[in-house]
Amino acid sequence: MSTPPPPVPPAPGVAARLGAALPPRYVARRLAGTAVLLLVLSAAVFALLQLAPGDPARTLLGARGATPEALAEVRARHHLDQPVLVQYGHWLGDLLRLDLGTSIRTGESVASALGDRALLTCQLVGLGFATALLLGLPLGVLAAFRERRPTDRAVQGLGVVTLSTPAFASGLALIYVCALMLGWFPAYGAGEGGLDRLRHLVLPAVTLGLAVMAVLLKLTRAAVVRELARDHVTFARARGVGPRTVLFRYVLRGAAVPVTAGAALVLAYLLAGTVMVETVFALPGLGPLLVDSITFRDLPVVQAVALAVATLVCLANLAADLAQPLLDPRLRTPAPTPKAAR
Repeated sequence: MSTPPPPVPPAPGVAARLGAALPPRYVARRLAGTAVLLLVLSAAVFALLQLAPGDPARTLLGARGATPEALAEVRARHHLDQPVLVQYGHWLGDLLRLDLGTSIRTGESVASALGDRALLTCQLVGLGFATALLLGLPLGVLAAFRERRPTDRAVQGLGVVTLSTPAFASGLALIYVCALMLGWFPAYGAGEGGLDRLRHLVLPAVTLGLAVMAVLLKLTRAAVVRELARDHVTFARARGVGPRTVLFRYVLRGAAVPVTAGAALVLAYLLAGTVMVETVFALPGLGPLLVDSITFRDLPVVQAVALAVATLVCLANLAADLAQPLLDPRLRTPAPTPKAAR
């Protein structure tokens, strides 16, 4: 009598696969490293602002109202008369309690000043990042499959043009063509919300995405060219596997890791590039707020904006680090082998 076949073990669930790809210790180390980096960045931002020339109290009061009594009152109110380390301790303690402080220039809460402006900037960065992905990734793949051909040269030339064009120049060109001549989109402003907000952000997002599209194009092209030269891809193409299968099953899986790391850097550049784009399109985002706060040495606002941008950049890099083991099993931390029983 034949023995029944052994039962097939059930497939691991999503939680088990995530735990195998991202061990808790690996995630904890990455989170701890990000927290330490943010602490160092907060200290660096605070120190650089303290070294900047000028007196915030004197800038706030102006030449006429800067009496010794008024200056002493403003400095005492904002802890400006205390040592630098004590000021940093006050600011860091308030920050840990989610209290960003009070603006020296306007007297309102810094969290209130950042509110809608931060949302608008995040929406602009998200749309600009999507534009860069939708343009850079397909063009990079196309250039790689047409390597050293006229298509490849044309695509790379387009990337060089967009990368070398300043954001204010491309923004003004888009305003003139798409807003003034054709009337497709509004020329400036943030809109009233919803679809109107989306219509107002199309031209700024395209301007922001074009500025970094070439970086993703170059990274994607280099990664795809490298994958096309690998032995398993050459063997698959020699066996007659279709180009679409080769692209999605072999090439893109291997090219995903360097492209993901590059996309995190592109996102960081987008956050820095919003200042120029928001100025060109008269968008009330974090960029104009940061420029005005630096002009008037509004230290609490400058520190909050700089730390918010640094936090978004660190979170983008953290997401890229955690995504890489999910995309490529070769990057996963091997599980510790159990010790042999004595």
